[in-house]
Amino acid sequence: MSGRGRLALCSFAATVMAAGALTPLVESPTWLVQCAFMVGVVSGVGALARRVPLARPLTVAFQALAVLLLLTLVFAKEQALFGFVPTPDSVQEFGRLLTSGGDDVGRYAIPAPATEGIRLMLIGGVLVIGLAVDAIAVTFRSAAPAGLPLLALYSVAAGLSGGAGGWVWFLLAATGYLLLLLAEGRDRLSQWGRVFGGAPRTPGRFSSAFDPNGRAPVRTGRRIGVVALGVALAVPAALPALDGGLLAGAGAGNGSGVGGGGTISAVNPLVSLQDNLNQPEDREALRYKTNAKGTQDLYLRIMALDKFDGTSWRFSQRSVEDVPDTLPTAPGLRSDVEATEIRTTISAAGWYRQNYLPMPYPASEVKIDGRWRFEPTGRTLVGDRGQSTRGARYEVTSLQVNPTRQQLASAPAAPSGLLREYTQVPSVLPEVVRSTAREVTAGAANDYEKAVKLQDWFALDGGFTYNTAVDSGTGVTAITRFLRNKEGFCVHFSFSMAAMARTLGIPARVAVGFTPGTPQADGTMSVGLRDAHAWPELYFEGVGWTRFEPTPSRGSTPDYTREEAPTGTPSDSASEGTDPSAAPSAEPSASETCPAQAQRLGECDPTEEAGVLPPTDTGTPLGTVLAVVAGALAVLLLPLLPLLWRTRVRAGRLGSAGRTPEDATARTLVAWREVIDTAWDHGIPPDESGTPRRTAERIVRLGGLDGEAAAAVHRMAGSVEQVLYAPVPRPGTGLAEDARLIREGLSAAAGRWTRLRALLAPRSAVRVIWYGAERWHTVAARWTDRRLELTRRMATATTRLRPSRQRG
Repeated sequence: MSGRGRLALCSFAATVMAAGALTPLVESPTWLVQCAFMVGVVSGVGALARRVPLARPLTVAFQALAVLLLLTLVFAKEQALFGFVPTPDSVQEFGRLLTSGGDDVGRYAIPAPATEGIRLMLIGGVLVIGLAVDAIAVTFRSAAPAGLPLLALYSVAAGLSGGAGGWVWFLLAATGYLLLLLAEGRDRLSQWGRVFGGAPRTPGRFSSAFDPNGRAPVRTGRRIGVVALGVALAVPAALPALDGGLLAGAGAGNGSGVGGGGTISAVNPLVSLQDNLNQPEDREALRYKTNAKGTQDLYLRIMALDKFDGTSWRFSQRSVEDVPDTLPTAPGLRSDVEATEIRTTISAAGWYRQNYLPMPYPASEVKIDGRWRFEPTGRTLVGDRGQSTRGARYEVTSLQVNPTRQQLASAPAAPSGLLREYTQVPSVLPEVVRSTAREVTAGAANDYEKAVKLQDWFALDGGFTYNTAVDSGTGVTAITRFLRNKEGFCVHFSFSMAAMARTLGIPARVAVGFTPGTPQADGTMSVGLRDAHAWPELYFEGVGWTRFEPTPSRGSTPDYTREEAPTGTPSDSASEGTDPSAAPSAEPSASETCPAQAQRLGECDPTEEAGVLPPTDTGTPLGTVLAVVAGALAVLLLPLLPLLWRTRVRAGRLGSAGRTPEDATARTLVAWREVIDTAWDHGIPPDESGTPRRTAERIVRLGGLDGEAAAAVHRMAGSVEQVLYAPVPRPGTGLAEDARLIREGLSAAAGRWTRLRALLAPRSAVRVIWYGAERWHTVAARWTDRRLELTRRMATATTRLRPSRQRG
């Protein structure tokens, strides 16, 4: 196969392999087969045009015409002349399909159905990319820039799919691009032929500096490609990652998925909550509008963590089902408990990607497009096959449950199954947790009074301080340390209260989500990353799962946990402690700018703005700083590797003459190799067909040398001829000085760009690849010989055993 034919085939493969990253975007991957055929046709048209041959612009024009005809044949043949010739009607059909495809992209969640409009966008885009890759890599013979359209194709696919398929699609796209580069490299290297290698290999110290066989590095590109791909996969894993986690919508590893078995599972979603609370700028994740009279209790709940192992709370593996038109009644809620139905319309930001749907609890109806499943136990909606909240708009009908203190106090025992599951505590839980819970709730007459005492102890009476800079901690001693230091944020308070409630026999779990947010002038509520929150939910038969708020200065204390419920309508403010009956004044009062719980703890600053927490960022960890510095140094040093290698090789070639005559002879040859490589670095490629004398004349002529530099070249050529052809070799002298004169002469005669390239990107640095390939080939050949010898011996032994068995 010719060089151009190989390039064309590899450009086709690279385009199709990069286009594979688009398959997670639609339900059926059959469009990719059709697309691959059309890309092959376009590549074939280009190959025929180049064979004629046509001018390069005409070749690209014919390929573009082929793209248009193919798209017309597939998508607008009824409006076209003869079924494939474009007409004004077919152009209008393309416009209609593109408009329809844009609407479908906005309407359907990923993976979307393969409608005609979406198929036109996918196939048309891939054809354009394929045309660009073929034109750049094959027609204009420059494979490296062809990676830009391939990168654009993969980046768009990976961005829209949220990384679905991850490393698989990256591996395919990278492999396709490497194949393209290797095909071009092989084509170019094959045109160089065998580089001059001097005399037969002379044993001694310097014998590895030259290759007498001059083998072209046919296999080297493959190995370099594999190494580069391995580095591309390994380096990102070693560098520090910027991951916002579940609440920040990064969607990288902390989300959930719906498997084929109809279950969901998730890791602890609170690992990034502290980072979200410490963001330097609050970023809006959600915005909603509701018909509720007040929003102070309208928490947007994402999920409930119900599995406690003594070190953390996690989300259990649960069965999921299709989302029903009307969600089942919340567990444990009786009809005599006051519950107001409200409707809330929620919009998620385009950057906020979350697999679980934030919504008020308990929801009774959810209207949302896309692939969502319902988990009945936690009453959550989870995205299926990559479905997320990014840019979603949905409507939730839910209940605002308002139980009385008496109803909670007189709640009967929970069902035995629920009680057994949600009061489990591990044996490794420190005894201080149980003893502290009993001490705090001493004198309580029932579970409700115990729960209120726990909440008030954390939020008001226990001397706890809210601080997001505190290390969340790990291990069984995390709760003990928090109870001793009395400083933390919502993770500490919710985890500890739920664990202590379980030790008292009260069913408990931890909910994750957002506080109500901040009211806006247009009547909507804005929810940002700093509104991320965790709170405990305790179960009371007749009321169901009930929210408590143990975290000081965060959220709002439920009315049913106060000694005297406030009169009037709830406030529209999401901040806890705002008096709804207070008339607005020109100057903000302390009660308006500081939550009531923080006032009672004496943590309010008269000058601090309402709802704004003081900065608590303790700076970047030392390990992260060192990793970033190491990564930056690696990036900076990587382009300097050719320079460093050439410097080292030059010093070795022009060093001492050795101890023996053989070393001195080899030194002459490697010094001549240094002259050839220096000329190569300055734009004079090697020519193996020339004798040393002809090579010297060529270097002098093309390099523009004169004077001492020209004389030095001829002296070194004469020394090489003495070593190669004289009956008694006489090694040259002053080789290092002559090589220096030649290098200075070539540099003085070259332009600025040539000198800079010779310094930073010397062409002769490719020899290191050749040396490595030669060593690998030698090792592989030895291994092959040993394997064949072992096979031969085994065959011989088997043959000898057969007559013995027959005689036996």
